[in-house]
Amino acid sequence: MSTTLKNTMREVMNLAWQFVRKNGYTLSEALKCAWANIKLKAALSKRIVKFYFQKVDGTLREAYGTLMSDRIPATKGEKKTADTCQVYFDCEKDEWRCFKKANLVRIA
Repeated sequence: MSTTLKNTMREVMNLAWQFVRKNGYTLSEALKCAWANIKLKAALSKRIVKFYFQKVDGTLREAYGTLMSDRIPATKGEKKTADTCQVYFDCEKDEWRCFKKANLVRIA
């Protein structure tokens, strides 16, 4: 197995077990959500992505975001975020946003 595949599998399993422990997901649900988050993270670095997540108040949010370096503004320094959150640059609002990884619904 290649190193990148091993690292990806390790990241998926760590994220899935985090969902099981913190959010009460079954392992099947957790793995599906973890893979969706890994795919979203890869897509955000390549293009503008349309995706949906559930907000804390329970409503569904449609977002257009990216992490492409030529689309995001320069930042002054590294800002620490929780490992349970996915940070993205919102292309509609031109601001940095984040959501809980466990609340990702789907990638369009």
